[in-house]
Amino acid sequence: MQQRQTSTALPLRPQDEMECRRCEVHCDKVVYPGACLARGCPFVYSYEGWGHTYVGCMQKVYDVEIDLDMLRAAERRQAGFGAIRALRRPLPMCKAEVERTYDSRYDDPGCVNPEFGELPVGEPTFRIFAQLRTT
Repeated sequence: MQQRQTSTALPLRPQDEMECRRCEVHCDKVVYPGACLARGCPFVYSYEGWGHTYVGCMQKVYDVEIDLDMLRAAERRQAGFGAIRALRRPLPMCKAEVERTYDSRYDDPGCVNPEFGELPVGEPTFRIFAQLRTT
């Protein structure tokens, strides 16, 4: 049985990773395929097979094909279809989030890899924490 090793060194571009296991929380980037249809994403494809229509992502942000009727039925419910783990960096038009698996394990000092949570929004991936005023 192969065990996953936890790396303590931060990568050069942590926002490009799809999962983070540097602490006990275990975070993953996820996308919402229901939003792909709602937003009219140009990278959604479909095909018919076995009497059903299936949809997927041409950019392989997620690598599953979903029964369109089941997706639409789930989206009509309050909870919606839900999220799928991203395999590639989400595109700016993707509805994406960082999902924490074991949120109760979150330490007081904060995230050891805060840049991991930066998602593409079509803007530079930096944050301003404080502004200094000169008088």
